[in-house]
Amino acid sequence: MEREELTRLLQQVRRGSLGVAGALERLRNWPTEELGFVAIDHHRGLRQGQAEVVFCQGKRPAQVAAIVGRLLAAGANVLATRATPETWAAVRAAVPRARYNEAGRVITVSQRPPARTRGFVLVMTAGTADIPVAEEAVETLRALGSGVRTAYDAGVAGLHRILRHRDAMRRARVLIVVAGMEGALASVIGGLVDRPLVAVPTSVGYGAGAGGIAPLLTMLNSCAAGVGVVNIDNGFGAAVLAHRINLLGEGRRR
Repeated sequence: MEREELTRLLQQVRRGSLGVAGALERLRNWPTEELGFVAIDHHRGLRQGQAEVVFCQGKRPAQVAAIVGRLLAAGANVLATRATPETWAAVRAAVPRARYNEAGRVITVSQRPPARTRGFVLVMTAGTADIPVAEEAVETLRALGSGVRTAYDAGVAGLHRILRHRDAMRRARVLIVVAGMEGALASVIGGLVDRPLVAVPTSVGYGAGAGGIAPLLTMLNSCAAGVGVVNIDNGFGAAVLAHRINLLGEGRRR
C-alpha cells in the first residue's frame, strides 16, 4: 500500500464513506501477506515510495503470477525483473494488461501512472550487447516516474559516438552508464559532465573479463569524480539510485 492509497483510505473513513470495519478489511494483509513461499511486503510503498519489486529469477512462473496478483489486489503498480518468457506467459495469462520488455526481461503492470519528473535520466551503453542491462534500468525508471532518454552503442572504441550526445549528457539530471569489456566508458563520460553518474559493469566480454569483474574494477578505480558503481548487470539497482537522485532535483519527496 503506497502513501497515496493509504491517504485515500483515511480520507474515506473521515468522510464516512468507508466504515472502520471496511478499512480494517482493506488493511487485513498489511503490512505483510504470507503466501507460504513468500512474505509480500505491502508496507514497502509507504516506507520507500515504491511497491515491492518482484525478482523473478529462481521463482517458478506460477509463483511470480501469484505474487503479481496479490500486489495488484493491494493497489500497487507491478515491476518484475529478470522475467523469462515462461514467466511472462504465466503472468500474461493471469493479467492480460501486463507489459513485457523482452530485451530487459522486465514485466510491468501500471494501475496508476506515477507522477513524472521534470528532470530526466540519460541511460548510455558502450555497446549493443549492453542493452539488456540498460533496458532493465529504463523500464525501472519509467515505472518509478523518472523521465528517461537513451544513447546506445556509444563506446570508447569510437569517441565521436560519445561526443554526439554532449547536449543530452549536459542536460540530464543523472546519467547511468552501462559498459562491459574494460568498462572505460564511465570514466570518459565522468570526465565530461558535472552530473552524478551511476556506472553499471556488465558481464559482456571475453574470458579475461571474468564475467564482469574487469569492468567492475575499472569503474571502482575511476579517476573521474562523481562516479558511483553498482553491482555487475544490476540495471535495476542503478535505476532506483538514479531515480532517487532525480527526485531530489524535483524539490519533492515521495
